Amino acid sequence: MKRVFWLIFAVCSLPGLVAAQIGVYQHGKVVRMHMGECIPAGHGFMTTFGSPSAAVGSEPCPEYTLVSDDVVFVIVGKLSNSLIPLAETIDFRFRKNELAVRVNDAKREIKFGIKEMMVRSEWDRLQRHIEEKMRAADDRDADVRVR
Repeated sequence: MKRVFWLIFAVCSLPGLVAAQIGVYQHGKVVRMHMGECIPAGHGFMTTFGSPSAAVGSEPCPEYTLVSDDVVFVIVGKLSNSLIPLAETIDFRFRKNELAVRVNDAKREIKFGIKEMMVRSEWDRLQRHIEEKMRAADDRDADVRVR
């Protein structure tokens, strides 16, 4: 009887051990921030495609670029005080079509709307392309100054 009990106990506790090892949160690094337009609080078809009758607050909201291992997110705070430190590795998870962010083991999560998502490999390729264009422009400017 004890063996059956221990077997049942081991099988029931195994998913908990696996979940603890994998974790609910993903990790990412904040690489960019600027102030942009806040995301409206409503949901659904009419909010997305309806007329802009609902006035959004006049204060700008922070917009962050969050880079994880596989995906790059552009997230927007719901309030102007939704701040995340730059160059920080943060924990985040999906929660009801939002991104819940936890910074430095804080007790509470900050919820952000997802504005844009991109596969990491595509984002890396775009960043390299932008850097090449900037280098080419710098080279042209240097040639003009030499003449």
